[in-house]
Amino acid sequence: MLSASAMIDGGMISGAIGAGALTDESLSAFFERDAIAVARDLLGCHLTVDGAGGRITETEAYFPDDEASHSFRGPTKRNGAMYGRPGNVYIYRIYGMYWCLNFVCHPGSAVLIRALEPETGIPLMMERRGTDRLTALCSGPGKLCQALGIDIEINDRLLDRPPYALTPSVPVPVVSGKRIGITKNAAVPWRFGIQGSRYLSKPFR
Repeated sequence: MLSASAMIDGGMISGAIGAGALTDESLSAFFERDAIAVARDLLGCHLTVDGAGGRITETEAYFPDDEASHSFRGPTKRNGAMYGRPGNVYIYRIYGMYWCLNFVCHPGSAVLIRALEPETGIPLMMERRGTDRLTALCSGPGKLCQALGIDIEINDRLLDRPPYALTPSVPVPVVSGKRIGITKNAAVPWRFGIQGSRYLSKPFR
C-alpha cells in the first residue's frame, strides 16, 4: 500500500511508504488522488533534481474550483502542464523573477512544493543561492527552485523522468495552516508541513 495516515499520541501523521523511487504505476497511484491527500503524503518524501535536493518539508494544495489556482479559469498555454498525467511537473514564474514547482494530481489539481530540507548536492545549492545557511537554501518555493536549478526548461515532464527523482518516506508528523503568498481563498488550511521542522518557508501558527 502506497500511502498511510494514522493517529499517534493524539497527532496526525502522514506519509508515503516505500523503498525505491516512484515510477510508472506507483507514480500514477500516488498522484491520482485528492490534492490534499497528496500534499500531506509528499511530506518527508525525498526529491532530487539532477542529484541535488532533499526531504520535502512543506506543501500547498490547489484545485480547479479554487480561485487561487491557475486552473480556475480552465486550460491555457501557461497552465497546460496542470492538465497532464498524475505525477506531471508544472513550473511557473511569479513576480517575473522566481520559479515555482508543482506536482499534478487529478488534472487541474496540483501541489506546490514550498520547502525542503537539503540533503544532497548541498555545495551546489549553496553556490546557486549565494548562502551557506542550510535553513535558508530551500525555505520557500522560489528559493527551492533556485537551489535545485529548476526553470521552465524542465516543465511538463513526469517525475519518474530525468532530471527528477522522487522517493517515498515513512510517515511524518504533520501540521496544517492557511496558505500564504496569495490573496484569494487564502484562509483554507491547505498548507502542510512537517511538525517541528526548521526547514520551512514560514512557521505554522
